[in-house]
Amino acid sequence: MTPHNLTIRLAAPAELDFVRQIDRHIPVEVAARKIEAQEILIAEANGALVGYLRLEFLWSLVPYIALIRVLPEYQRQGAGRALLAFLEDRLRRQGHTVLYSSSQVDEAEPQAWHRHMGFTECGFVAGINAGGVGEIFFRKQL
Repeated sequence: MTPHNLTIRLAAPAELDFVRQIDRHIPVEVAARKIEAQEILIAEANGALVGYLRLEFLWSLVPYIALIRVLPEYQRQGAGRALLAFLEDRLRRQGHTVLYSSSQVDEAEPQAWHRHMGFTECGFVAGINAGGVGEIFFRKQL
């Protein structure tokens, strides 16, 4: 996959099945509402849906990447970077100056990705995930 055949866009209602396939963390009705609220981004390559980003707003104000996922066969080809760049541009145009994200403490690869993308570690919540696994929070200035 090269940058010229990769498209990043807002998810459409017809893509609810793909959203549910890639993100089983939220109920279908929540996914549908988030698509309607334009808080889900899709990465598409050569007509195939290959990646996804779900945005949340902490305290209804602060943008937070709840989940970013690229299908395994399309990883390390720029889709995650492109999803992030699209989101950052969109958030800047809306007047936001910071973006948050997180990763479980036992997920070294996602932590490395965040750091590589310019995020810095800014906090930790102990025991928030299944099995008592903690969560590292990241922040990026826009």
